[in-house]
Amino acid sequence: MKRQGHLYKGILYAGLMVDGNEINVIEFNVRFGDPECQCVLPLLETDLLTVMQSCCDGTLDKVNFSINDKASCTVILASAGYPQSYEINKEITGLETTTSLIYHAGTKKERDKILTNGGRVLSVTSIAETLEEAREYSYSQIENINFEGCYFRKDIGIKNK
Repeated sequence: MKRQGHLYKGILYAGLMVDGNEINVIEFNVRFGDPECQCVLPLLETDLLTVMQSCCDGTLDKVNFSINDKASCTVILASAGYPQSYEINKEITGLETTTSLIYHAGTKKERDKILTNGGRVLSVTSIAETLEEAREYSYSQIENINFEGCYFRKDIGIKNK
């Protein structure tokens, strides 16, 4: 963009697919990707506001980035039928028993209940010493969360051979 005379300041997210030793670009976005952001940002030890302000000010090269050397794993819980049609207003239980980070996406609160209100309902992010441990912990926490029609991928964090 700079070569074309366009000044760009902000996020550049690359969606990548790794196949063996080959890396394929699927997409570029000028925003954070939801599960990617939810997985990476908890490892950032540098203040995010400082990073963003430095990006706007053009002083990002002066920021001393610090990232935790642990691993994280985020798993999305979706409503049956997602991404096409799906039902909403299904009560979500078990959230209070989890110790992982829980990000609400397609939820709403009515009275004292948390209900589904979208296709991508929640994400569960765990941090541990290794990816395998973070993955195991995320999936163990998912066992405690329930709502009618809940489904999730079971291959997150597994390297295809």
